[in-house]
Amino acid sequence: MTEERTQILGQSISPGAAPTMMGGGAPSMMPADPMRTQMGAPMQTLEIECIPGNKFGMAGEAGREHALLVLRSSGMQPGRRAPINVSLCIDRSGSMEGAPMEYAKRACDYVVDMLEPNDILSIVTFEEQVDVLMPARRVVNKALVKEHIHRLEVGNTTNLYDGLMAGCMQIASVQAQTPGYVNRVLLLTDGEPTVGLKDYTSIVQQVAEQKARGITVTALGFGQEYNEELMAGIARRTGGNYYYIQRPDLLPEVFRRELESLMTIVAKNVRARFTLPKWVRLRQIYGMQPVFGPGYVETAVPDMERGTARTVLAELEFDRHPAGVFRVVKAEAMYEDVAGAKAGSARADCVVEFTADRSRIPAGINSVVQNELEVARASQNLQRTMMGMRTQQLTAMGAMSELQQARTILMQAGKTEQVQQLDSAMQSLKTGSADVEKTLMGAVIQLDQGKQ
Repeated sequence: MTEERTQILGQSISPGAAPTMMGGGAPSMMPADPMRTQMGAPMQTLEIECIPGNKFGMAGEAGREHALLVLRSSGMQPGRRAPINVSLCIDRSGSMEGAPMEYAKRACDYVVDMLEPNDILSIVTFEEQVDVLMPARRVVNKALVKEHIHRLEVGNTTNLYDGLMAGCMQIASVQAQTPGYVNRVLLLTDGEPTVGLKDYTSIVQQVAEQKARGITVTALGFGQEYNEELMAGIARRTGGNYYYIQRPDLLPEVFRRELESLMTIVAKNVRARFTLPKWVRLRQIYGMQPVFGPGYVETAVPDMERGTARTVLAELEFDRHPAGVFRVVKAEAMYEDVAGAKAGSARADCVVEFTADRSRIPAGINSVVQNELEVARASQNLQRTMMGMRTQQLTAMGAMSELQQARTILMQAGKTEQVQQLDSAMQSLKTGSADVEKTLMGAVIQLDQGKQ
């Protein structure tokens, strides 16, 4: 293990600065702003910064602190975008009859129109049976593909798991022959699994294995009857997006939004790793399911789009430590550079000065980290609110109070999209609509993914 102690000689850390290591070298005393780039150096595909919640810690005392990892992607256009390998996995069970099926067809048409010659498309439909309407291939004749889509008819029950796995197999068939694509399955359903594998835990575990193979699933739940917990679990475990689609006429717009997002991805299969000295332990990573290894903790991070930032917030626990400046976390982001079709990485140190002077502690609090902590706790509170509503341990009035508190926190944090989702959920709660939890689930997943 490298030397844990980071000495800063002949200088002190100013109250408004966050010690950070950008790919080695001495810590730079730059403002803790998640959206800034490193001045005087070209932006790489990904750059990272690791910021302590407080740059001071009490020497000689055990304690806890937070570390915020900020990942930033280059805002520069790398030239021609990376090709995408997308599988449309469409529910055509009996409940999709009528307007839902017609708008789903329009949404598929929109995807076909957006694709370029290097992109690859596959289409899988499922009801009781699973059909591969179009195996993975480049779309040469768009009119012919649309003709096959328009012939779709609804069937009977919902074999969601087998349909999803068929879509993943189509993605994998391309991966084996032609690496370098951005891979995504778009799963659209309006109901719960009624045939095939139906157990939530088993489905989510199988989906997690697909993520390990580099396959991401975006879950699109339509209407009032689908299982939002299952769809959210699928999206979480693969790093995909989650959409609650209230009306069938919104389907084409949501598909467009997802495709446009895919076309700007610059880094995929992103993993964040925290390597810790022996006297530091990681208690949790908010909103994530980390994997613990010998001396490190690692978590998957959703794909990074061009010119965006994501945050990963960890809670640390320190043993008693002498006075001095020490590295408490060695952070690393590992990823696949989409433009260069190669592996990439970025590293940063999180540094804390342990002091015997307790009066210095308040001045070391970092407002950026505090803001992220408030958001993370608001997300946890939203999940507790959903559970309370589901188990009827929380009345509508109690739920409304909890949502209003979360709304205030998110408004102060500038999370305008999630504030709008909470407004919609509160309106549904007032009218007795059944879509409260589906709306809140979308807000929670967006918050936990840390996209800025």
